[in-house]
Amino acid sequence: MGSSKLKYNKPVGVLGAGRFGLAISNLLSCNAKVLVYTRRQEVVDAINSDHLHLDIKLHENIQATTNLEEVFKKCYLVFPLVPSAYFRSLMKDAAPYIKPYHILIQGAKGLDFQMDESEMDSGMDITKVHTMSQVILEETCAVRIGCLSGPNLSAEINAGQPAATLIASRFQEVIDIGKLVLNSDRFHVFGSYDIIGSELAGTLKNVVAIGSGILAGVGLGKNMQGMLISRGLMEMIHIGKAAGAESKAFLGTSGIADLVTTATSDKSRNYTFGKMIGEGKSMEYILETTQMTVEGIRTLKVMKQLGIYYKLHNPITDMLYAIVFENFDIDRAIKFLIKYPYDVDVDFL
Repeated sequence: MGSSKLKYNKPVGVLGAGRFGLAISNLLSCNAKVLVYTRRQEVVDAINSDHLHLDIKLHENIQATTNLEEVFKKCYLVFPLVPSAYFRSLMKDAAPYIKPYHILIQGAKGLDFQMDESEMDSGMDITKVHTMSQVILEETCAVRIGCLSGPNLSAEINAGQPAATLIASRFQEVIDIGKLVLNSDRFHVFGSYDIIGSELAGTLKNVVAIGSGILAGVGLGKNMQGMLISRGLMEMIHIGKAAGAESKAFLGTSGIADLVTTATSDKSRNYTFGKMIGEGKSMEYILETTQMTVEGIRTLKVMKQLGIYYKLHNPITDMLYAIVFENFDIDRAIKFLIKYPYDVDVDFL
C-alpha cells in the first residue's frame, strides 16, 4: 500500500511490541505509516528486516525503533500499549519528549498503584490508585489523551477477524483522530466522553474473566458462567459508580462486550489463568511456567480494596481474592456464592 492511499499522512507511534501492540499496529497500517517503539534491538531488527515478530506477519508500513525520542519527534499521535505494571515507568521515560501538542491514546487494561505488597494487605490509600490516563496526566505535559477499550483479543485481530473498539476521551478531537486512523472494513471504532468509566470497565472485567475461567476449570457449564458474568458486571458497576463513572460505560463496547469476550474465550489470558487455577494449579506455578501477563491478578487486589474503601458488598470479588491469594477451597466458594442472599436482580439502572 503506498502512502498516497493512506487516510492519515503522518506516521503514528505505537509504544510496545507485544501481541496487542502489534495487532493495533497492523490495524493502523491500513491508514497510516506506523513507528513501533520497543527496548529490544533484536525485535526492531526482526520487524524492520522480516516484517515478522511473535509469529505475527506485519504490514510493510510498520517500522520499529529503540529510540523513544524519535517516536515523539516524528509522531503527533501515539498509542502507548504496554501492560499496566510497566506503564508509569514508560511515561516517565517518555516525558522529556512529549509536548502539549501530542495526542496519546492508551490501551492498557489495568490500574496503577504506588504501593508495595504490605501496604496492599493492610489497606488501601485511594490516592495511590490511578487509571492509565491519570498516570499520563501526572507524568507528562500531555493534555489531549484517550483510552482504547473493548473486545479486542489480539489473536483474533491478527488473524484478520472483524472487531470493534471504543475510544473514550474528554476531547472530540481525540475521538475523531482515533476513528480516522483505526476505522477499516474489519474494525469499527465507537466514541465516548466517559474516559474514567471506559478505563474502569476495561480493567475490572479481567477479574470476572478469572472467575469465569475458574468455573470452566472445575467443570461447570454455561448456567453458572452466565450467572457469574451477570453478577460480576453488577460488582463492576458498583465500584465504577463509587469511583465517579457512569453506569452506561459498563453496558456498551468497553463494558459488557469486552466482559463477555474476555470471560468466555480461551484466547483471553485472564480466562486461561482462571481455568488453570480451577484445575488445581497455583498462581506461582502458572506465572512461572507460562510467562503470561495477567492484568486481572493486579486488578483483583485493587478491586478487593476498593470494595472495602467504598463499603460495598462484593461477594464475587471477595471469593476470587480468597481463592487466588489465600488458597481458599473453590467448592466452598461456589457454595457460598450460590447461597448468597441476592435480593435484587438489577439495581444499577
